[in-house]
Amino acid sequence: MITTIIRSLMKSRFRQADDCRRHPQRYQQAIFKSLIKAGSETDFGKRYRFSGIATVSDFQQYVPLHEYDRLKPFIDQMRQGKQRILWNTPVHWFAKSSGTTAGKSKFIPVSREALHHCHYQGARDVLMFYINNYPGSRLFNGKALTLGGSHRPETNGNTRSGDLSAVLIQNSPWYAEWVRTPSRETALLPDFETKVQRIAEKAITQNVTNFSGVPSWNLVLMKRILEISGKKNLLEVWHNLELFMHGGISFEPYREQYRRLIPSDRMHYMETYNASEGFFALQDDPNDTGMLLLNNAGIFYEFIPMTKLAGALAGAFTAFDTVETVQTHVNYALVITTNGGLWRYLIGDTVQFTSTYPHKIKITGRTRHFINVFGEELIVDNAIAALKAACQATGAQVAHYTVAPVFMDATAKGAHEWLVEFDTPPADTEQFADRLDAGLCQANSDYEAKRAKNTTLRRLTLTVLPPGTFYEWMRRRGKLGGQNKIPPLYNTREYADELKAI
Repeated sequence: MITTIIRSLMKSRFRQADDCRRHPQRYQQAIFKSLIKAGSETDFGKRYRFSGIATVSDFQQYVPLHEYDRLKPFIDQMRQGKQRILWNTPVHWFAKSSGTTAGKSKFIPVSREALHHCHYQGARDVLMFYINNYPGSRLFNGKALTLGGSHRPETNGNTRSGDLSAVLIQNSPWYAEWVRTPSRETALLPDFETKVQRIAEKAITQNVTNFSGVPSWNLVLMKRILEISGKKNLLEVWHNLELFMHGGISFEPYREQYRRLIPSDRMHYMETYNASEGFFALQDDPNDTGMLLLNNAGIFYEFIPMTKLAGALAGAFTAFDTVETVQTHVNYALVITTNGGLWRYLIGDTVQFTSTYPHKIKITGRTRHFINVFGEELIVDNAIAALKAACQATGAQVAHYTVAPVFMDATAKGAHEWLVEFDTPPADTEQFADRLDAGLCQANSDYEAKRAKNTTLRRLTLTVLPPGTFYEWMRRRGKLGGQNKIPPLYNTREYADELKAI
């Protein structure tokens, strides 16, 4: 009955979402005009003459691309309590995000509009598509388990910052407490290990039907729940569990681990693309791995082919693609303009369109997370495909991994070093390495060419790390939980050497 009522309430939104799938350019154009109007009232908009911008072409010509460092002076003013800097309504919250790049934190402005018309709307759309796909669902008969982050006041007391999940929990409506576990107080505890323990103790007595978040951190929580409860799998703890809404990192390396934890054909998985900067996409069809781009959630999108990114950052003007002109199977750097005050912001992710009309994407990696020391142009999508093939061939299951270059010297050619922590190790690690190397050759023609006859690259090396190494590394860096992620690829040996030292 509850699901039927909620499905009825969501009918109008579903009709709009369906119309947006067919006519995304209409919604994107309306959002563009609305954003320019709001931005014209800000210091940023006055600097870049928003009053004279009438078309997307004007926008691309007058407003340069912005990485975080370029927007930071504006954001610093906002964190001091100044208003109408990047957005025309008061901004009191900032999502703290280090992503997977440098150790320094980024503070992403989260306006009221971004909260309600992007992040919360995206979450509602996930539930809308889910209950539409599964009419027999009893999702709302139980509770949603949330492993949140934490937040704190800024020095002047007028603004607050924290992990995106903490910002969303803190600002969620009062009735969310009825359908969520744990309590807001527990969910926002700053110490990750204390929080996991308290959530586990509380959650085993609840009727949990769904949970959401980053697969790696939720895996830590789920294993702790089994330890405390003494049960063999999560269905013995929660009989009505049916949905995991995951995002932040690729689910593929964790899929088999979750299948063992939740051995049921009734368990469903939905991928979402919800970053600190906005809610961008979701898996609307369980039979399609592509995620539907949310073209009506307050964000205007541009897409830069990776072949043109260097020139674009150097200031070369090009009319970059929008939803009207994108093509499938092109690796694009994602550029966003948001209802939180990010203008032509290079978020750092790369995507490919798997289809248009409807526009569906897959995340292929990061603009700065690749390995191209030897001209191989290895991206995260290649690594995931090869890893999946190696695991299937050998029966192994990978818990965590990262890849670094091994530089040429006087005695040896270059290579890639894979640092892997196994959940289920292969019987023969050299066979696993052979399969992994072959998978990379199949997924990436540039890697295959450099590997041919060991011309430039010799076969990869595999370093097996003891269980818990990655967790300890993240703990030492102060990056447990929240939006923090393990970088899968890096063009230097910084992370690899730190891990090997541990």
